[in-house]
Formats: sequence, C-alpha cells, structure tokens
Amino acid sequence: DHQTILRAWAVKDFAPNCPLYVQILKPENKFHIKFADHVVCEEEFKYAMLALNCICPATSTLITLLVHTSRGHTAPWEAFRQLTGTKQTLNRESQQSPEQWQKMYGRCSGNEVYHINLEESTFFAEYEGKSFTYASFHAHKKFGVCLIGVRKEDNKNILLNPGPRYIMSSTDICFYINITKEENSAFKKQEKHRKNHESKLSYHGASRLPVHSIIASMGTVAIDLQDTGCCSGATLALPAEGGKEGRRPSIAPVLEVADSSSLHACDLLSDQSEDETTPSDDEVSAGLEYAKGYPPYSPYIGSSPTFCHLLHEKVPFCCLRLDKGCQHNYYEDAKAYGFKNKLIIVAAETAGNGLYNFIVPLRAYYRPKKELNPIVLLLDNPPDMHFLDAICWFPMVYYMVGSIDNLDDLLRCGVTFAANMVVVDKESTMSAEEDYMADAKTIVNVQTLFRLFSSLSIITELTHPANMRFMQFRAKDCYSLALSKLEKKEREKGSNLAFMFRLPFAAGRVFSISMLDTLLYQSFVKDYMISITRLLLGLDTTPGSGFLCSMKITEEDLWIRTYARLYQKLCSSTGDIPIGVYRTESQKLTTSKSQISISVEEWEDTKDTKEQFSCRGNHRNSTSSDQSDHPLLRRKSMQWARRLSRRAPRHSAKTAEKINQQRMNLYRRSERQELAELVKNRMKHLGLSPAGYDEMNDHQNTLSYILINPSPDTRLELNDIVYLIRPDPLTYVPNAGPSRKDSFCNTVGQDTREETQL
Repeated sequence: DHQTILRAWAVKDFAPNCPLYVQILKPENKFHIKFADHVVCEEEFKYAMLALNCICPATSTLITLLVHTSRGHTAPWEAFRQLTGTKQTLNRESQQSPEQWQKMYGRCSGNEVYHINLEESTFFAEYEGKSFTYASFHAHKKFGVCLIGVRKEDNKNILLNPGPRYIMSSTDICFYINITKEENSAFKKQEKHRKNHESKLSYHGASRLPVHSIIASMGTVAIDLQDTGCCSGATLALPAEGGKEGRRPSIAPVLEVADSSSLHACDLLSDQSEDETTPSDDEVSAGLEYAKGYPPYSPYIGSSPTFCHLLHEKVPFCCLRLDKGCQHNYYEDAKAYGFKNKLIIVAAETAGNGLYNFIVPLRAYYRPKKELNPIVLLLDNPPDMHFLDAICWFPMVYYMVGSIDNLDDLLRCGVTFAANMVVVDKESTMSAEEDYMADAKTIVNVQTLFRLFSSLSIITELTHPANMRFMQFRAKDCYSLALSKLEKKEREKGSNLAFMFRLPFAAGRVFSISMLDTLLYQSFVKDYMISITRLLLGLDTTPGSGFLCSMKITEEDLWIRTYARLYQKLCSSTGDIPIGVYRTESQKLTTSKSQISISVEEWEDTKDTKEQFSCRGNHRNSTSSDQSDHPLLRRKSMQWARRLSRRAPRHSAKTAEKINQQRMNLYRRSERQELAELVKNRMKHLGLSPAGYDEMNDHQNTLSYILINPSPDTRLELNDIVYLIRPDPLTYVPNAGPSRKDSFCNTVGQDTREETQL
C-alpha cells in the first residue's frame, strides 16, 4: 500500500487532471488517496462479502458474476421469443453442456448491471410518473430486465430500490440487470418500426395513450377497463369483494402510485418491525433490548457510518473473551451461553481493521433483532485494544485465541453449534516460495473441518482461484473430473470465468479477492459499479436506499409457481425487488459414462491413457499389479502369513472368538463413525456435552448454484433462496397485512386466476 500511495501521489503531481483508479489492501490507508476518482479496498470488500455469505448464501459468487463480462452469442431465450419474436444475446458459457443446471447457471451468469436515461429508454420510458416498484415489475414482465436502482440527475447518490413511494422522473438514470445493455438489444432496433405504427394503434380518447402501453401496463393483475373513454388513463384496482368469483385474488396488483394509506413514515430512533415493537419478558429479563445508532468508535479513518444494533453500555473487555470466565460471567464455552441462534465463526490470523467490516453488515439496523447470529472471532494472535474498543458496543460479539488446526479450540468456540465457519486467508502464508502453495495449509485445514463436521457450512478465502479445485477434495470423484475438463474447455475458449462451474464456487463456498480485480476495470466504463457494489454489501448506506437480503421458499410458498408471479407478489406486498435465485439440488450421480458431462470420445481418451499408464506402472512397481499375475509373490506372502500364525501366542477358543468379534467390529466401522467417535471423546475430555454434535447431516451429495435475473417463466422449487433488495425501513414500511413475514401464505386457500387475458 505504501508503494501504491506513493505512485498515486506521483500521478496526481504530474497529471492533476488525469482520472485515477486505485486498488489498495488495507482500509486504514484509504484516507491517503481520498482524492482518487475510484478506490477499491480489498479488505473492506472481502470481509463484507464473507459476512453476507453467512446470511445470503453465495453473495460472493453473485457479486463476482455481476462484475465480470461474459462473452455472448445469439441464442433464443423462451421469454423473449414468446413476447417479441426476437433473439437476444446470451452468455456462451456451458451452452453445449448436457447438464441442465450448467445451462441455466451459465446463461444467467451473463447478466450485468447497466444504466440508461429514462426518457431515452425503450424499457422504462413509459413508466414516467409511476412508482419505482411498478416500473420494475412491468419492465421485468415485458422485457425480462430487472430494474434495481435510480439516481436523480442533480444527485450523485444511487438509490437501490427506493420503494413504491419513489416516483420515476424523465431525467432519472435507471440501473438494471440484464444480459446486454438496451442499446445493443433487439428491442432498440424495433423502436423505429413501432413508432411508425404508433399513430394507427393509438387510443384517441382524452388520455391518448397507445393501446399497447395500456396492455403492457396490465401485468398479471385484473384491470377494470369499463368506461375507458371517461378515464384519464388505465387504472389498477383490486376487484370488488362481490365479484364474479366472490373472493379476492391471491396476488394483489402492483399500483402505479402507492396508496398513501399504506405508507408510514418511520421515526429514525424507533423500531416499527413486528418483532421488536414490544419486547418479550425473556428479552427484558436478559437485557436484550438493543439501541439503534451509529457505532461510537471506528478502528480506522474513512469507514462509512452505518446505523446498527448497539448495546446501551459497552461490554467490558474481559466479557468479550468467549473461553475465559470473569467476575461478570462464568461461561467458558459457547454452549454455556445458551444462544438461541446458531453461531458464525470467523477464523483469522489477526484482528485487522478490515475485520470490523465483517461485523457491521451483520449488525445493521435493518437486520431483525431475533435473527442476529452470535459472532465468534477465532484468532491466532490476541487482538489489539483499539479493535476491542470498536467491537465492544455490538451485541453478541466474542473472540477467542486459538487455531482451526486444533480440535480442542474448535470445540470450545462452538463449532458444533455453528451455522457457518468462515476461514480467512492468512497473510503469513501469502508469501510462499511457490505461488500456488500459499493456500496449502488453509486447504488442508478446511478439508479436516469438512471431514470432521460434515454438516458445517464452510466459507473459505483463497489466494489463488485455481486452488478451489482442491476444496472438499475427493480422489475418486468422476464428476469433479468432468468439471475439470469443462473448465479446461472454457479456458481455451477465452472465458473470463473458466472456474465458474466448479461446485465450490457455484455454491459460494470459496472466494478469492483476485476475483474482484475486474471491479476496478469495469468502473472505467461504468463509474457507478463500485458504489452499487458497496451498497449491496452494506459498506455504504444512503438514506432511502435499500439493502440486500434473502428469503427461503417453503412448501407454503410453492403456490406462487413462477418467478414472474413471485416478482409481482413481492412488489405488491413488501416492495421488495428480487434479483436472483440460489438453488440447491440433490446430486444424483454415478460413475456411468452416460451421466458425466464429457463426451464419449474424451472418456475413451482418458481410459486409454489410464491403461497405458497402468501398463507402465507394472514394469516400474510390481506391488501395484495384481498378485494373480505373479504366482511367486502370492506364494511368498502365504508362507509369511503361516510363519506369523505359528509365532502368535495361543489363546482359548473363547478368547479367540472375542478377539475375532472385536476385529470384525473394527472392520465394519466406517471412517465417518471413527471421526465421530474421535470428536465425541474430545468433547467429553473437555467437559462438553456431545449432544450438539450432528453426525450424519451431510451436504456432500448436493450441488448449489445461482440464477441471476432468471426468465419470468422459471419455476420455483422447494428450498430456493431468493435474493431481494428490500426498501429502506426508515423511509418505507409495507402495508401490514395478514401475511407471514418472509413467506406468502395463500389466504384464499386455492389459487385464483388473476392473470386476465385480453
């Protein structure tokens, strides 16, 4: 950083008007280069991304895909073909793969963030004077684009999902997610043709709205088009209670302009959420009523102030130590605290200033108080006093001195009660003699964690992205072999993300800071990308701007069926904007050639190579060959076994039977059972109850991946996790209806056909 700062000063001194793009490592050095036009601080982004991975799975993969440019080719997309009869540029990655998840994941990975002025846009021009959520929903239904934010012409601040209260203006800059920018899309080419016929298709009433605009503004809701000639425009309204079907539709309409009765201004210092308006007796007795405000102490200059959940009084430093009792409490392990939510454990070498950015997004004011997870910092070295000064105001934040290669330290810090384990790359290993060996210790330690605690979700940071192929490594995994070949093909094609089909990356379980190098390059063309990324990660907060969160699709939500209907339900009820889906599937794979994603020719080549290699091995090492081909070896081994049997002490028949039974029990024990017994014995030795140790809940037979801005007709599946940009609760509170907080119960009991067709 010192050299980078000096170079930046030199450029500023020599060419003061030259735009300056700077990337540094440590957040405490940011204020030296605050004059630069664009700054990316690696540690800030890294820790914020790792933190969000714990509550919004695979956030690191989501951001990485958004900031990378994927090369496209012309291919049909069902939604575009049905709506417009055109073809759209799609991502080329994995389009030839026979695996369905690879096709969907590869296609959706081509989505990026683009911008356009509203009055010049084909996508959004017709929504001038309408609410933001109305424009976002109908633009997605009609064009498949996801409007995520806006910026006023006279304001530099970007607002992510400002909510239904925000009214679109002709001078607004719109930010949207799509496969390609509007200027390169087929819709722009049809604009002139559409304008030529607009006069013929226009409605010549008082409003003089084109008929196609009225139809496009319908969405999937019922519209009362009676007495259209007397209206000033199409109006969206719910059907009356006494309609033909005698019941309200299951999904309410997305209003053009939000009804003022459903919007309530919030007091900045009060909590309007349903789970915090009246604290329970348990919370009062435990002293859990938190305050909301800005942290009084920041560990470095230049950190953005964030409204957070805070304690009324700071915790004494002695109480921050998880494994050591003090005069205030006598707890010495995580189980003794009796946490209601599962832990988030961060294993790091030192408590650097960047680690502060791991805590802040998880304690932001918009996170529900009942969903806050305790945070345990497992540090190789004791933290400094100034770092403890910064974290002692946050609720349920603890530290412990220990290492992930010590099983006792892991058990004391509560690994058996943890929802996520974040393993941060150690700075001391980054300067290894061999570049790719820098991750060796981290990879082996994570592999040990993976074998001992198979149900634990482990998120790992690596120095080199190429080493992710060793995460959760299995030597005889034919599917990983197939993915390795696919990665090689993508690299030969010139893909920017050749590793994107690796299962750990697709599932968001591995991250490398070098994946964000393109963020600085993208800001050369898209000067807003750094700001949008910081808002998504919670590093910056702008009044009126939304935040990233997630919701899980349960059985009660499957009546929604498609992504388009989910989009409508969210926009009409909570004002949320969905931007993608995180999907987990069971990995039903065998070693048969027909189920592996490589061609038969490649498989044959691989088999031939193996046969040649095995033939060579027979000449080099006789022990690797079958003993049936070498009678002399077999005869000698049998003679050796007879000599051992003669020398062995003789036991009674009863003792011999007992020994044989014990030996058979040892043989029958699986490796998993041996590891479980090892962990339980260590827990008993430390005085910990082994009751919380989950033995068989294994994630090894599942694969997960992200679908960014999927097509409207994408079917929702059970346990899908939807990424949402939720409006700022300080400026907007959704209409409190009889709906479950992050789920949509069908109050009708049976879905009605609200998709009216004209």
